[in-house]
Amino acid sequence: MNIHEYQAKEIFRKHGIPIPPGEIAITAEEAESIAMSYGGTVVVKAQVHAGGRGKAGGVKLAKTPEEAKKVARDILKLKIKDLPVQKVLVTPAADIATEAYAGIIVDRASKKAVFMVSPAGGIDIEEVAAKTPDKILRHAVDPRYGLQGFEAMQLGFFLYKDVKQARAAAKILQQLYAAFVASGASLAEINPLVTTPTGEVIALDAKMVVDDNELDRLPEIAALRDESSEERSEVAAREANLTFIKLDGNVGCVVNGAGLAMATMDLVKYYGGEPANFLDIGGSSNPEKVVNALRIITSDPNVKAILFNIFGGITRTDDVANGIVTAIKENPLKVPLVIRLTGTNEEIALKILTENGLSAMTDMDEAVKKAVALATGSKVA
Repeated sequence: MNIHEYQAKEIFRKHGIPIPPGEIAITAEEAESIAMSYGGTVVVKAQVHAGGRGKAGGVKLAKTPEEAKKVARDILKLKIKDLPVQKVLVTPAADIATEAYAGIIVDRASKKAVFMVSPAGGIDIEEVAAKTPDKILRHAVDPRYGLQGFEAMQLGFFLYKDVKQARAAAKILQQLYAAFVASGASLAEINPLVTTPTGEVIALDAKMVVDDNELDRLPEIAALRDESSEERSEVAAREANLTFIKLDGNVGCVVNGAGLAMATMDLVKYYGGEPANFLDIGGSSNPEKVVNALRIITSDPNVKAILFNIFGGITRTDDVANGIVTAIKENPLKVPLVIRLTGTNEEIALKILTENGLSAMTDMDEAVKKAVALATGSKVA
């Protein structure tokens, strides 16, 4: 679950991380009033669950309250990666001497939280990693002990040569780890972590992604979800109890099981297509899940072909077939459909499909190749 910058900042602030004040505005007039209360130059920042806000015009400097009103009005008209901006954060501008990066992710290989820090902040950490990997220091945290003082100091001295600044950074990193653990996060980052001309170290930005599996035990974090800033298809999938992630490709995928879904997506790319989504209907034999899955996928205008790849174990392929037939009768498809079914009740499933003018394949590679060809307009190899 993504949360907004202002929400992440509030969590960081509760854990002692030094962060400038800021208030949310949903109208240009509110932004003007907030800027007036701060009495100086402010930054107006779009609050939307999408990266690249600055490049999209979603972060603007305003030297007067009137200018804050104007830029807020412009930002509130924006769509960033197809997501409308419905609120902005107004915060006092800070004098910046240097910019650094500090972040934590969950590393599945080591099964630990891993810090990544870099004195090159303010730009995409992926770009730093690709072009200047020596400017990133990684450190895995032992979950039994947390980030120890000496470990934090090692990270701090990688960021700053000044002893006071290194100590300040070390304290912030320990506070960041505490916020990360307490919030059930899978990612927490500060970019940029800045020093001021007077030598202070403060966090100017905040980003957090929370593990959905933690939400049941953290209702106060779950309450921060803003569905209006999420992809509508992902909201609909969650309500239908489907595991779904929207991507930017042209082949809609409906699969049962996460492993098979990943393999299907890999094959789509291997044969020259791009997956439009990750969608796992799970092991349930409920035809309604199939109906919901097709409804969600067909709402994406980028989808040029749909691929069902079902391996029936717990999942009964005849129930999937019934779901496909029901969905098509309710909402006739405007894009081609490729079906691969094999496993439990396969013969019954094929009979159901045949009786309704549909067909199915049993070979996974052939089905993927056909779906990619239909989506791209190429010939089947």
